[in-house]
Amino acid sequence: MNRKPTGLWFQIKQVAGLYLGISLGIFLFILFIQPFPSGNFDFNDRFLFVAGFAAIVYMFLIRVRIFLRWVIRDKEHIYDEPFIHLGIEEFVIWLLCSVATSFYLQYVGTVNITFNITFKVIIICLIPLLIVRFYDRFKLLKQENETLLREKESLQQSVHDYETDNLNKSIEFISDNINENVVLQLSDIILVKSADNYVEIICQEGTEIKRRIIRSTLKSVELQLKPYSSFIRCH
Repeated sequence: MNRKPTGLWFQIKQVAGLYLGISLGIFLFILFIQPFPSGNFDFNDRFLFVAGFAAIVYMFLIRVRIFLRWVIRDKEHIYDEPFIHLGIEEFVIWLLCSVATSFYLQYVGTVNITFNITFKVIIICLIPLLIVRFYDRFKLLKQENETLLREKESLQQSVHDYETDNLNKSIEFISDNINENVVLQLSDIILVKSADNYVEIICQEGTEIKRRIIRSTLKSVELQLKPYSSFIRCH
């Protein structure tokens, strides 16, 4: 029972600032550019008249993109998942804003609706949708980037855990002479090199660097170390 109010409030908090900013931009644009005649109003009334355009934009952005989604959505759905194709949603907002703005101009502003006025209404009502589309795209890319970063961190941690686990293991180097087998911890091995018919293993024991020699071939030692990615044959 508490999921819908929580989801609705979460949605409003997320985009209230954006929609208010868009509405304020529309208000300032119409106030200073004056695409529509407003000669029948004095300064204060013209100020309120222009504010009505911003209110229309804000109202339909909130109603379609938040309230309508919230009302018709099944309670198991994720709240920021669009209920219809984004293009249809944008068309609904544009149509409602255009119709409402035209009626507002005609019946409140007593403006004669001509082809020129209609064209201006259509263009102005497209501006909020372009901003919202850019915001949605940016938000989607940001979410994808955050997901990739989390996956990267998870993979890096897995690699680190794998390497740490391997370096804590011990390995027994098999000598042709069984009595000369050498057991060393992987993290202590510094270098392995060939020494004629022998293999020299340079390792660290405490603070000292020591050399262990076994009768074997470098190829044989390489095969023993092959499962561990921390070792490479440089030449």
